[in-house]
Amino acid sequence: MTATAVTSAPAQQLVDGKLSAASSGESYPILNPASGEVIGHAPDSTAADVGAAIAAARRAFDESDWSTDVELRVRCLRQLHQALLDHADEFRALTTAEVGMPNFMMGAAGFDVPVEGLKWVTDLLEGYEWETDLGVARPMGIPARRTVVREPIGVVAAITPWNVPTQINLAKVGPALASGCTVVLKPAPDTPWVACELGRIVAEHTDIPAGVFNVVTPLSNEVAAQLTSDPRVDMVSFTGSTTTGRAIMAAAAPTLKKVFLELGGKSAAIVLDDADVAASAAATAFAACIHAGQGCALTTRLIVPRDRYDEAVEAAASTMASIGTKQPSEPDAICGPVISQVQRDRVESYFRIAEEEGGRIVTGGKVIDQPGYWIEPTVVADLDNGSRLAQEEIFGPVLVVIAHDGDDDAVRIANDSAYGLSGSIDSGDLERAKAVAKRIRTGTMAVNGGIWFSPDAPFGGYKQSGLGREMGLAGFEEYLETKTVAEPA
Repeated sequence: MTATAVTSAPAQQLVDGKLSAASSGESYPILNPASGEVIGHAPDSTAADVGAAIAAARRAFDESDWSTDVELRVRCLRQLHQALLDHADEFRALTTAEVGMPNFMMGAAGFDVPVEGLKWVTDLLEGYEWETDLGVARPMGIPARRTVVREPIGVVAAITPWNVPTQINLAKVGPALASGCTVVLKPAPDTPWVACELGRIVAEHTDIPAGVFNVVTPLSNEVAAQLTSDPRVDMVSFTGSTTTGRAIMAAAAPTLKKVFLELGGKSAAIVLDDADVAASAAATAFAACIHAGQGCALTTRLIVPRDRYDEAVEAAASTMASIGTKQPSEPDAICGPVISQVQRDRVESYFRIAEEEGGRIVTGGKVIDQPGYWIEPTVVADLDNGSRLAQEEIFGPVLVVIAHDGDDDAVRIANDSAYGLSGSIDSGDLERAKAVAKRIRTGTMAVNGGIWFSPDAPFGGYKQSGLGREMGLAGFEEYLETKTVAEPA
């Protein structure tokens, strides 16, 4: 697939309202993970480009009306929402080509839900109460009326990953802009184009003032690291690996910037002994195949009753084998390629680890020999929860099946993880399922197939899965400061 088959607009950075190449003129290739072919080139933004973007965002926050003019923000965000709808077909095609994301996901996290989320946060902004009257009190015997005021935090560095880039880009950019912040967006080098396309739409189809929204696409981590240490940046909003999240916290510490982190997961799907074990195992296997398992909230540990273990393994393996892999552009594709050769090699390394730890690969377990970066959907059995495959985030279509000995043991296994991002519980008794769900230390839980993913529902994790929440009211208020004002009563 060529670049012209995806979109006629090249990938350009957006700095202070201007679309451009990198100041050095350097660029790097953008690959289609389904074929390995070059489909475009992204600007290799320099340190000077990143510095200019930060300066523009700082100036726009400090000197323009963006942070105080709610009506302007509402109008501009509604323009952006409409422009995304108007360019939906091109955006979807670009996402499939650059990310390798199956077409069916465009109706969910790939495009439709994040665009709906932009409208949701704009509606929230339109009616948001920025001041709360606490009434009159007499601290130290002096009558005073107190008011709590919410204000935008300032300049936000939004650093996003490659797995569901439009979802995560908009989950950060939408609330940050709505709150009155200004933004520098830095996407992952594997998927810079969809972020650049968002910048182009902002520049060409909205009245968002110059400097309010900027996009830079450096290949170098060292160049990107300016965003985490520059004192002109007030907040870093990051989604990605826990290892990188730790580095961002450390880099932000000297200037004490606010840090939002949405990090890794190793979420558990618990099946209780009164559930339809085979159906639950099949559903979990299906979910683990979605987008080649490249989702931080996917349930990749299947925890099943010991006396139904073989039944669960067979159902999961049968499901994964039937799904297989398909080109992401095919209408019925569930599992496409992984994003890169680096990721493919990383996933493959876990198959060797599984065998070294005494695991049994029931289906899959191989790299597919074809252009692009393809891995067979894989079920691994006979490992306990202490194994590396049960403890480490693989980010590929790999499901580990673990036996439990009752509700308490299932809870223990699910909680025995450094992560706490998501999870699920299946039971024939809804109240029993809800009682178990309350005991799991994780940010979201699906009970008997319930779906939590929605623009109004906060998302984030416990433990090493992160800090703070994205989406919903909580996600909007991540970008606000709280000020208390007192006056004589």
